[in-house]
Amino acid sequence: MGALQTTVLLCLVLLHLCSNILAQDEDWKTATATYSKETDGSIITEGACGFGDLHKISYGKYSAGLSGILFNRGSTCGACYELRCVDHILWCLQGSPTIILTATDFCPPNFGLSADYGGWCNFPKEHFEMSEAAFAEIAKKKADIVPVQYRRVKCERTGGLRFTMSGSSHFYQVLITNVGSDGEVLAVKVKGSKTGWIPMTRNWGQNWQSNVDLQGQPLSFEVTISSGRTLASYNVAPARWQFGQTFEGKQF
Repeated sequence: MGALQTTVLLCLVLLHLCSNILAQDEDWKTATATYSKETDGSIITEGACGFGDLHKISYGKYSAGLSGILFNRGSTCGACYELRCVDHILWCLQGSPTIILTATDFCPPNFGLSADYGGWCNFPKEHFEMSEAAFAEIAKKKADIVPVQYRRVKCERTGGLRFTMSGSSHFYQVLITNVGSDGEVLAVKVKGSKTGWIPMTRNWGQNWQSNVDLQGQPLSFEVTISSGRTLASYNVAPARWQFGQTFEGKQF
Protein backbone atom coordinates (compact mmCIF):
# COMPACT_ATOMS: atom_id res chain seq x y z
CA MET A 1 0.00 0.00 0.00
CA GLY A 2 1.42 3.40 -1.04
CA ALA A 3 1.89 6.41 1.23
CA LEU A 4 -1.08 8.23 -0.31
CA GLN A 5 -3.40 5.25 0.17
CA THR A 6 -2.25 4.84 3.77
CA THR A 7 -2.90 8.53 4.47
CA VAL A 8 -6.37 8.38 2.92
CA LEU A 9 -7.23 5.24 4.91
CA LEU A 10 -6.05 6.85 8.16
CA CYS A 11 -8.14 9.95 7.47
CA LEU A 12 -11.23 7.84 6.82
CA VAL A 13 -10.73 5.91 10.07
CA LEU A 14 -10.30 9.14 12.05
CA LEU A 15 -13.37 10.67 10.40
CA HIS A 16 -15.42 7.59 11.30
CA LEU A 17 -14.26 7.67 14.90
CA CYS A 18 -14.99 11.39 15.23
CA SER A 19 -18.46 11.02 13.73
CA ASN A 20 -19.27 8.23 16.19
CA ILE A 21 -18.16 10.38 19.12
CA LEU A 22 -20.23 13.32 17.93
CA ALA A 23 -23.27 11.09 17.38
CA GLN A 24 -23.05 9.67 20.89
CA ASP A 25 -22.56 12.98 22.71
CA GLU A 26 -25.65 15.07 22.07
CA ASP A 27 -25.81 18.59 23.45
CA TRP A 28 -27.38 19.00 26.87
CA LYS A 29 -30.87 20.53 26.91
CA THR A 30 -32.77 22.12 29.80
CA ALA A 31 -35.87 20.69 31.48
CA THR A 32 -37.37 20.12 34.94
CA ALA A 33 -37.92 17.00 37.02
CA THR A 34 -40.15 15.84 39.85
CA TYR A 35 -40.77 12.47 41.46
CA SER A 36 -43.72 10.26 42.26
CA LYS A 37 -43.82 8.36 45.54
CA GLU A 38 -44.19 4.62 45.00
CA THR A 39 -43.51 1.94 47.61
CA ASP A 40 -41.84 -0.44 45.12
CA GLY A 41 -39.43 2.14 43.71
CA SER A 42 -41.09 2.45 40.30
CA ILE A 43 -43.10 5.42 39.12
CA ILE A 44 -45.85 3.13 37.85
CA THR A 45 -46.44 -0.47 36.81
CA GLU A 46 -48.88 0.19 33.98
CA GLY A 47 -47.97 3.20 31.89
CA ALA A 48 -48.84 4.78 28.56
CA CYS A 49 -46.12 2.78 26.80
CA GLY A 50 -47.80 -0.51 27.68
CA PHE A 51 -44.69 -2.08 29.19
CA GLY A 52 -46.57 -3.51 32.18
CA ASP A 53 -44.54 -4.39 35.28
CA LEU A 54 -41.41 -2.27 34.91
CA HIS A 55 -39.40 -4.48 37.27
CA LYS A 56 -40.07 -7.63 35.25
CA ILE A 57 -38.73 -5.99 32.08
CA SER A 58 -35.71 -4.55 33.97
CA TYR A 59 -36.52 -0.82 33.63
CA GLY A 60 -37.52 -0.65 37.30
CA LYS A 61 -36.82 2.53 39.24
CA TYR A 62 -34.99 4.07 36.28
CA SER A 63 -38.28 4.69 34.46
CA ALA A 64 -39.73 8.09 33.63
CA GLY A 65 -42.94 9.74 32.54
CA LEU A 66 -42.38 12.39 29.87
CA SER A 67 -44.30 15.56 29.15
CA GLY A 68 -46.19 15.65 25.86
CA ILE A 69 -43.55 17.41 23.79
CA LEU A 70 -41.00 14.71 24.75
CA PHE A 71 -43.42 11.76 24.71
CA ASN A 72 -44.40 12.54 21.10
CA ARG A 73 -47.57 10.42 21.16
CA GLY A 74 -45.66 7.38 22.40
CA SER A 75 -43.04 7.20 19.67
CA THR A 76 -40.25 7.78 22.21
CA CYS A 77 -41.31 4.86 24.42
CA GLY A 78 -38.18 2.88 25.31
CA ALA A 79 -35.76 5.73 24.53
CA CYS A 80 -32.99 6.48 27.04
CA TYR A 81 -32.11 9.82 28.56
CA GLU A 82 -29.20 10.93 30.71
CA LEU A 83 -30.21 13.45 33.40
CA ARG A 84 -28.39 15.63 35.90
CA CYS A 85 -29.63 18.23 38.37
CA VAL A 86 -28.13 21.68 37.74
CA ASP A 87 -28.22 25.32 38.85
CA HIS A 88 -29.69 24.77 42.31
CA ILE A 89 -27.12 24.69 45.10
CA LEU A 90 -29.76 23.91 47.71
CA TRP A 91 -31.35 20.85 46.07
CA CYS A 92 -28.85 19.37 43.55
CA LEU A 93 -26.40 16.79 44.88
CA GLN A 94 -22.75 17.80 44.90
CA GLY A 95 -20.94 17.14 41.65
CA SER A 96 -24.18 16.88 39.63
CA PRO A 97 -24.17 13.05 39.26
CA THR A 98 -26.05 11.65 36.26
CA ILE A 99 -28.53 8.81 35.82
CA ILE A 100 -29.92 7.02 32.77
CA LEU A 101 -33.72 6.79 32.49
CA THR A 102 -36.00 4.90 30.10
CA ALA A 103 -39.16 6.56 28.78
CA THR A 104 -42.05 4.38 29.96
CA ASP A 105 -45.01 6.69 30.54
CA PHE A 106 -46.78 9.93 29.65
CA CYS A 107 -46.93 12.82 32.12
CA PRO A 108 -50.33 14.44 31.41
CA PRO A 109 -50.82 18.21 31.43
CA ASN A 110 -52.78 20.02 34.11
CA PHE A 111 -54.01 23.22 32.52
CA GLY A 112 -55.78 24.20 35.73
CA LEU A 113 -52.38 25.00 37.23
CA SER A 114 -49.62 27.28 35.99
CA ALA A 115 -46.61 25.78 34.26
CA ASP A 116 -44.43 27.02 37.13
CA TYR A 117 -46.52 25.47 39.90
CA GLY A 118 -48.15 22.08 39.35
CA GLY A 119 -48.61 22.28 35.59
CA TRP A 120 -45.09 21.05 34.95
CA CYS A 121 -46.14 18.81 32.06
CA ASN A 122 -48.17 21.47 30.28
CA PHE A 123 -47.25 22.06 26.64
CA PRO A 124 -44.57 23.05 25.66
CA LYS A 125 -42.72 22.29 28.93
CA GLU A 126 -40.00 19.61 28.82
CA HIS A 127 -40.39 17.62 32.01
CA PHE A 128 -39.47 14.23 33.52
CA GLU A 129 -41.51 12.52 36.25
CA MET A 130 -39.18 10.07 37.97
CA SER A 131 -39.34 7.47 40.70
CA GLU A 132 -38.42 8.69 44.16
CA ALA A 133 -35.45 6.30 44.27
CA ALA A 134 -33.99 7.60 40.99
CA PHE A 135 -34.63 11.24 41.93
CA ALA A 136 -32.66 10.75 45.16
CA GLU A 137 -29.57 9.90 43.07
CA ILE A 138 -29.40 13.41 41.58
CA ALA A 139 -31.20 15.68 44.07
CA LYS A 140 -32.47 15.94 47.63
CA LYS A 141 -35.93 14.47 48.12
CA LYS A 142 -37.09 17.60 49.97
CA ALA A 143 -37.25 19.38 46.63
CA ASP A 144 -40.61 19.51 44.86
CA ILE A 145 -39.12 20.26 41.45
CA VAL A 146 -35.55 20.76 40.24
CA PRO A 147 -33.95 22.13 37.07
CA VAL A 148 -32.17 19.45 35.06
CA GLN A 149 -30.17 18.99 31.91
CA TYR A 150 -30.85 16.00 29.70
CA ARG A 151 -29.70 14.36 26.50
CA ARG A 152 -30.60 11.28 24.48
CA VAL A 153 -28.11 8.44 24.88
CA LYS A 154 -27.78 4.92 23.56
CA CYS A 155 -29.66 2.28 25.57
CA GLU A 156 -27.47 -0.43 27.08
CA ARG A 157 -29.51 -3.62 27.44
CA THR A 158 -28.74 -7.14 28.62
CA GLY A 159 -29.92 -9.93 26.34
CA GLY A 160 -31.95 -9.63 23.16
CA LEU A 161 -35.14 -7.89 22.11
CA ARG A 162 -38.19 -9.35 23.87
CA PHE A 163 -41.46 -10.08 22.12
CA THR A 164 -44.54 -10.65 24.31
CA MET A 165 -47.58 -12.09 22.51
CA SER A 166 -51.18 -11.11 23.27
CA GLY A 167 -54.54 -10.88 21.54
CA SER A 168 -57.14 -13.38 20.38
CA SER A 169 -57.82 -15.68 17.43
CA HIS A 170 -58.55 -12.70 15.16
CA PHE A 171 -56.24 -10.08 16.68
CA TYR A 172 -52.50 -10.44 17.20
CA GLN A 173 -50.42 -8.03 19.23
CA VAL A 174 -46.78 -8.03 20.26
CA LEU A 175 -45.17 -5.88 22.93
CA ILE A 176 -41.52 -5.12 22.15
CA THR A 177 -39.19 -4.39 25.08
CA ASN A 178 -35.50 -4.38 26.00
CA VAL A 179 -34.53 -2.55 22.80
CA GLY A 180 -30.90 -1.46 22.76
CA SER A 181 -29.20 1.37 20.85
CA ASP A 182 -31.91 3.99 20.06
CA GLY A 183 -34.49 2.19 22.19
CA GLU A 184 -37.18 3.83 20.07
CA VAL A 185 -39.03 1.49 17.67
CA LEU A 186 -40.37 3.07 14.48
CA ALA A 187 -41.62 0.07 12.49
CA VAL A 188 -42.24 -3.65 12.92
CA LYS A 189 -42.90 -6.51 10.49
CA VAL A 190 -43.91 -10.08 11.29
CA LYS A 191 -43.43 -13.20 9.18
CA GLY A 192 -44.98 -16.62 9.60
CA SER A 193 -43.77 -19.79 7.93
CA LYS A 194 -46.69 -19.46 5.46
CA THR A 195 -46.47 -15.70 4.82
CA GLY A 196 -44.09 -13.03 3.61
CA TRP A 197 -43.15 -10.02 5.73
CA ILE A 198 -46.32 -8.30 7.01
CA PRO A 199 -46.11 -4.67 8.28
CA MET A 200 -47.61 -4.25 11.74
CA THR A 201 -49.32 -1.08 12.97
CA ARG A 202 -48.74 0.66 16.29
CA ASN A 203 -51.66 0.03 18.64
CA TRP A 204 -50.34 2.09 21.54
CA GLY A 205 -46.93 2.69 23.06
CA GLN A 206 -44.72 -0.20 21.94
CA ASN A 207 -47.61 -2.59 21.27
CA TRP A 208 -47.82 -3.54 17.59
CA GLN A 209 -50.74 -5.37 15.97
CA SER A 210 -51.75 -7.43 12.94
CA ASN A 211 -55.08 -8.96 11.91
CA VAL A 212 -53.50 -11.79 9.89
CA ASP A 213 -54.06 -15.33 11.19
CA LEU A 214 -50.60 -16.47 12.36
CA GLN A 215 -51.52 -19.32 14.70
CA GLY A 216 -49.63 -22.56 14.26
CA GLN A 217 -46.72 -20.86 12.51
CA PRO A 218 -43.21 -20.06 13.81
CA LEU A 219 -42.85 -16.28 13.85
CA SER A 220 -40.01 -13.97 12.82
CA PHE A 221 -39.87 -10.24 13.53
CA GLU A 222 -38.16 -7.35 11.77
CA VAL A 223 -37.69 -4.23 13.91
CA THR A 224 -36.61 -0.79 12.72
CA ILE A 225 -35.40 1.82 15.21
CA SER A 226 -35.28 5.63 14.93
CA SER A 227 -31.79 5.73 13.39
CA GLY A 228 -33.08 3.65 10.48
CA ARG A 229 -31.28 0.45 11.48
CA THR A 230 -33.26 -2.75 10.92
CA LEU A 231 -32.78 -6.08 12.69
CA ALA A 232 -34.49 -9.36 11.81
CA SER A 233 -34.93 -12.13 14.39
CA TYR A 234 -35.91 -15.36 12.61
CA ASN A 235 -38.15 -18.07 14.10
CA VAL A 236 -38.24 -16.36 17.49
CA ALA A 237 -41.56 -17.95 18.43
CA PRO A 238 -42.08 -21.68 17.75
CA ALA A 239 -45.12 -22.98 15.89
CA ARG A 240 -46.92 -23.74 19.17
CA TRP A 241 -46.51 -20.25 20.66
CA GLN A 242 -49.31 -19.04 22.92
CA PHE A 243 -50.65 -15.67 24.02
CA GLY A 244 -48.91 -14.41 27.15
CA GLN A 245 -45.56 -15.95 26.25
CA THR A 246 -42.40 -13.87 25.80
CA PHE A 247 -39.65 -14.75 23.35
CA GLU A 248 -36.13 -13.32 22.98
CA GLY A 249 -34.58 -12.30 19.69
CA LYS A 250 -31.38 -10.61 18.56
CA GLN A 251 -30.10 -7.26 19.86
CA PHE A 252 -28.99 -4.10 18.09
